[in-house]
Amino acid sequence: MNYATIKWYDVSNGPGVRVSLYVSGCRNHCKNCFNPETWDFCYGEPFTREVEDKIINALAPEYIKGFTLLGGDPFEPENAEALVPFMERLRKKYPEKSVWCFTGYDYEADLLTGKKGDIDTNIRLLSTLDVLVDGKFVEELKDLNLLFRGSSNQRIILVRPSLEKDEVVLWNEKDIV
Repeated sequence: MNYATIKWYDVSNGPGVRVSLYVSGCRNHCKNCFNPETWDFCYGEPFTREVEDKIINALAPEYIKGFTLLGGDPFEPENAEALVPFMERLRKKYPEKSVWCFTGYDYEADLLTGKKGDIDTNIRLLSTLDVLVDGKFVEELKDLNLLFRGSSNQRIILVRPSLEKDEVVLWNEKDIV
């Protein structure tokens, strides 16, 4: 897997100061995507153990509230498979940090059914997340007033309660995650 960039002090992609990893590779190709260069799976640099270690170390300060995965798309099968061991390692090291992820795929229709990628891999990756922002960016539904998403069709999902209840539980501004 390749990654496009890492933002070491991101305040746009989840609450608080975060470290954000932008993976390379996305088949959604949303109209007016803000990162079209990340559609190419070969874009950027290889995601190595050394890069993983730098991210793990960057999360150590108390003022870093969490980690965000975006791209490209972390749930492209090639990316999800590469991310699972890293994300399980990250969660073990920092269970108190919040983890957000952005995907153009639909939580129920694509990720939980195995329609997109291997269902076991998807569940393992989902299990490392606190929050998932799902759905393609739709230019016609763009709304600059929305928190942490670009278009009104996208949802902010609390992953663990959703997995436990087997129904979507939405995040709201009162949620600390």
